[in-house]
Amino acid sequence: MNARTEPAETEPDSIARPSLVREFLLVAGLFLVYKFGRQLATGHTGEAFHNAHRVWDLERTLRLPDEGAVQSALLHGDALVRLANTYYATVHFPATLAFLAWLYLRRPAHYLWARQVLAAVTSAALVLPFTFPLAPPRMLAATGLVDTARVYGPSVYGPPSSDHLSNQFAAMPSLHFGWALMVAIGLIAATRSRARWLWLLHPLITLLVIVGTANHYWLDAIVAAAMLGLALAVLHRPHRPRRCTGTAGRGTRRFVPKEQVLVGAGR
Repeated sequence: MNARTEPAETEPDSIARPSLVREFLLVAGLFLVYKFGRQLATGHTGEAFHNAHRVWDLERTLRLPDEGAVQSALLHGDALVRLANTYYATVHFPATLAFLAWLYLRRPAHYLWARQVLAAVTSAALVLPFTFPLAPPRMLAATGLVDTARVYGPSVYGPPSSDHLSNQFAAMPSLHFGWALMVAIGLIAATRSRARWLWLLHPLITLLVIVGTANHYWLDAIVAAAMLGLALAVLHRPHRPRRCTGTAGRGTRRFVPKEQVLVGAGR
């Protein structure tokens, strides 16, 4: 008996990794743009509070859940609210960096795609504070919400008048949520494990944290998700990796589905 198999489809992640130095500079630039770009839109305090009232009223009109319900759950114990504040302050950047580093080492094609999506969303997000400055709910007395970071700690923000490292009137969109959602989507797209859907817990926890700590409105996360959806629609992802079954030629890795298709079999 003789048989031959259909040519295997080459795994897109078999492409050469981009230069590490160049990618380090690009990713570092992305984070610096995120960190310092919003400072260009500082000021406009009156407009930021006026927009905050408009967003709060719009959420009530749309019958979105009350952010206060999430915060009340956090305030049942000091340990829980401090944990939420710590998550807000420490997980955002390291999780995104770890995500990009893993993709770079294990899924180069997915890394290029994810980096492009994150860069597009971050760049677009920096435009909104110029056109729609927004005070976070922790600053708006009408919300009745507590600034949990200031009361319980730890806090990443100082008084708005003396905080020169961030623009606290740039609540919309929430890149905390946008980046967390992209981390989950990227890992689901790049892996095959049945448990990969558990990565959605990261954006879910992030959403509850940013709302419960009164750093963001629901609409901040909705706008971030919409911007990410637009970027994903334009920047198509690579195919999920196929299982490697061996080599085909010197130095060439070949990937085939788990079940090979036999054609031309005969006696």
